[in-house]
Amino acid sequence: MSIGRGIGRPLRSIAAAAALACLLPSVAGAQAEKPPQYGGTLNIGPIYLTLSPLSWDPVDWPWKFSQDTALVYEQLFVADLSKSKRNGGPYPFVADAWLPADAIRGELAESWKWTDPLRMEIKLRQGVMFPDKPGVMASRELVADDVVESFNRLNKSPKRVAAFFDYIKNVEATDKHTVVFNFNNYNSEWDYRFGWGYYSGIVPKEVFEAGAGNWRNVNGTGPFRLTDYVQGNAVTFSKNDIYWDKETIDGQAYKLPFTDKIIYRTIKDEAAYLAALRTGKLDILESVRWSAVDELKKSAPKLQWSRWLDSGGTFLAMRVDKKPFDDIRVRRALNMAVNKQEIMSAFYGGHAELFAYPQHPDYVGYFEPLDKMPESVKELFVYDPAKAKKLLAEAGYPNGFTFDVQVCSCSPNQLELLPLVAAYLEQVGVKINIKPTEVGAFISALTTKTHAPGFFLRNGHTNPTATIRKNFVTGQPYNPSVYSDPALDKKMDGVYAERDENKRQETIKELTRNALEQATYIYLPTGYGYTAWWPWVKNYGGELRAGAERAGPIHARIWIDQDMKKAMGF
Repeated sequence: MSIGRGIGRPLRSIAAAAALACLLPSVAGAQAEKPPQYGGTLNIGPIYLTLSPLSWDPVDWPWKFSQDTALVYEQLFVADLSKSKRNGGPYPFVADAWLPADAIRGELAESWKWTDPLRMEIKLRQGVMFPDKPGVMASRELVADDVVESFNRLNKSPKRVAAFFDYIKNVEATDKHTVVFNFNNYNSEWDYRFGWGYYSGIVPKEVFEAGAGNWRNVNGTGPFRLTDYVQGNAVTFSKNDIYWDKETIDGQAYKLPFTDKIIYRTIKDEAAYLAALRTGKLDILESVRWSAVDELKKSAPKLQWSRWLDSGGTFLAMRVDKKPFDDIRVRRALNMAVNKQEIMSAFYGGHAELFAYPQHPDYVGYFEPLDKMPESVKELFVYDPAKAKKLLAEAGYPNGFTFDVQVCSCSPNQLELLPLVAAYLEQVGVKINIKPTEVGAFISALTTKTHAPGFFLRNGHTNPTATIRKNFVTGQPYNPSVYSDPALDKKMDGVYAERDENKRQETIKELTRNALEQATYIYLPTGYGYTAWWPWVKNYGGELRAGAERAGPIHARIWIDQDMKKAMGF
């Protein structure tokens, strides 16, 4: 599963982007076939299609909120999708929460500027409307007070990430369409944290008053309205007829959205969702494991494909506040006991990179390859069971030990991979008790720090700064190793205060090397993923996020060639 938080700055995908460019059809050619059509229903298997929505209320700080609500709740900023590779730009838009500075546009914000070093003034678009929601609210215009209320409610939540908004002194509406953010101090994540982040949807006060956690009350300015929800099955969105935005295709502006309905399917069984794609019951499946790709290409050769290096890392976290993991020798030993090269070749079939976490290769300027790392880091990725046994003996565990490991029952990949890791550890005398845990209890255990000594998960990279914060900074809810180092915390504070990105990059590289040396996680290879869609899906090229786990703006711009779909027998 993915858990993530972050900010965005310029990225360039290397191997993944090159592969993506090779796999995607020509957009110009696709768009030249015919002008966009309106109507139809788009069925999507989202990237986390095994998980139902976690909460409809941002005050709960659910990491999946932006995926589940982005068709309804808009934000101040969003990705400029005209900069996508499909449109001839440089960006694939697949990162979980990483927007390049030159690929951010206003969504609800029409313009923004610094009026002094600690004051950001945002002008909202005028005439943006909330639709009528019987029993909740009458249709009305979005105003600055909606932004202020959304921020204040989020900031006062007892579930908020510690210190997440401490850099903001206050937020005020200076007139009907102007919002001012007054800062206590500069924070380099300022735009992400409330502008286009995981919890940044602008929710009207009427929804808060009616109960934002009830899906029936959800109502925003976005291109769709939430009209049905069946837990464990589907979320249905219907066209918002008074939506404000347009999409320009071949020089002509078209009113959005194109489709009448979008349905996000929840399908827990991998065989079932692959069958749904193969038979056309899904128009798009955003995440396909490499092991299924060859068969799908044979059984459904018309499918279109993109390939991308996973935007999350898979690892086994070891709680450093629990014995025996308070001893660095034990943690380093367990890393050396796992044959990561063999996992990459045998488990992933070569569809993986050995080293791509906690920094992602896309993060140019921040990422350092393994061959540039110090020897103390390199040896953690070399299989050496003899040295592992020696370190365990030195630490007082010549005969090994046993510990519990929780894993989310929602992830087929992790449920298959963890037993393989366990087999390697057993060769050096270390045994694990595997504890599959339902997703709600899994996240709750982590955020309340009641999780087992071992915790196996896929954790989103998020972005170059947030990946260090959430994995290694003291007190962070998504720090599964419970690692704490006051010196690292202080340097991380300096990163956020630094306006010069080059200086931030150098500090982040230093912090990444130091954190890796501590071996708080058994780092495993990062796999490649695939997205598949049928050729009747138009104005799409495999983009996955237009913000922090936010695919809604991408899906709202898709149109369906219904004549092609019918001609293909679907």
